[in-house]
Amino acid sequence: MTTIGILALQGDFAEHEVMLQRLGANTRQVRLSEDLRGLEGLIIPGGESTTFCRLMTDFGLYAPLRAFLTTGAPVWGTCAGMIVLASNASDLEFPTLEAMDIEVLRNAYGRQVDSFEADLEVAALGGEPFHAVFIRAPVVASVGPNVEVLATLQNEPDFREAPVALRQSAFMATSFHPELTKDTRFHSYFLDIVKSTGRSSGSK
Repeated sequence: MTTIGILALQGDFAEHEVMLQRLGANTRQVRLSEDLRGLEGLIIPGGESTTFCRLMTDFGLYAPLRAFLTTGAPVWGTCAGMIVLASNASDLEFPTLEAMDIEVLRNAYGRQVDSFEADLEVAALGGEPFHAVFIRAPVVASVGPNVEVLATLQNEPDFREAPVALRQSAFMATSFHPELTKDTRFHSYFLDIVKSTGRSSGSK
């Protein structure tokens, strides 16, 4: 059975765990480097990006996470996780993992009180629009040539056409929180990426 790790230093890792378990995946909370062993994929959840990076430093996780990324294992970052995966993030005191060729602006959609929800057309998911929850979300300022945009904002005047879901090879990032909805399609899509890499034991 597929085992997906969830970086559990801070943030809404428990909500991701529930979604994955609903889809039949095994989960493991990752806090130490040894927790990465044997994982078929990893989720870096939403939370507070500076706190995430400070704890990654305190727990000695930068080098192990970078090594994990070089194995080709699928990794998905949501909100703060997107910031951690980006090649460049504004006003961040710590280095990112530089896994995805995107530049992000932290908290650019506003503060906690400026949180909002939006329906997204996501062709990769099919079916009805995905109802997305944005909380202190990062704005994607630029996207590299090898990055596929999965969804953009359509009805926010200040950020029309801003990318909010992206994929680069086996890496994925969303500026919103799919784990805070009942819709499992993004989690299912991520598990499909894991299976497509041949890393899922369920695909062998």
